[in-house]
Amino acid sequence: MKKVAWVTGASSGIGEETCKQLAKAGYRIVLSARNEAKLIELKNQLPHSEIHLVVPLDLEFSENFVELVKEVHQQVGRFDYLYNCGGLSQRSEAHETSLAIDRRIMEINYFGTIALTKAVLPYMQAQKSGHIIAISSIAGKFGFYLRSAYSASKHALHGFFESLSLEEAKNHVRITIACPGKINTPISLSALNKDGESHGVMDHNQETGMPVEECVAILIKAVNEGKREILIGNKEIKAVTLKRFLPKLFWKVIAKQSAT
Repeated sequence: MKKVAWVTGASSGIGEETCKQLAKAGYRIVLSARNEAKLIELKNQLPHSEIHLVVPLDLEFSENFVELVKEVHQQVGRFDYLYNCGGLSQRSEAHETSLAIDRRIMEINYFGTIALTKAVLPYMQAQKSGHIIAISSIAGKFGFYLRSAYSASKHALHGFFESLSLEEAKNHVRITIACPGKINTPISLSALNKDGESHGVMDHNQETGMPVEECVAILIKAVNEGKREILIGNKEIKAVTLKRFLPKLFWKVIAKQSAT
């Protein structure tokens, strides 16, 4: 039986590339995002396209996730992996960002992600196996310009999934938290500005970042090795070590970095 991997955020970026690499490796993929047309297009490009399943969902509206997961399980039979790749970024200073935007980013990045995780978890518990992957960010390790709500939502994921990792060890359910740095994906295009609209710009940090293919290859290798956490990127990920061991120097260095 082929292993089943459910991937959110599958219509672009890290989620899309994860679907491609897992399908090539022989996995059966459940593809989820808001854009059903893009999901269908991607599904048709994957090896053995007939075995994969398109399940549109919006992380902002998670009320029906328990029933949705039940329906998907009836079709695929098991959940071996849940790749939580869906999310929304930000490009606005905290003082100019309304609380409504803060709440929306938190709803999508945190509550939507843990809602789907909690809906899938009972099936993994029953199997006594499973692996849940949370795509955090280097902004989940420290705050950064124009990312107050985004960074907060990613910090929250660490607290939840680190706790879950301890609790579910008895059920043989593993957790991996991935913290990408500057990766060449279109994440900045859909990032919310101070008005709650799409930023609409491919930032320099994304254009010059690590190729998404390389990022996902590192991610999947870390998952296969059972790593609890993985930093993915180029020299920017060294900032995490710098903050831990030389915090005064870290704050001097990070203050000089470009926000975009």
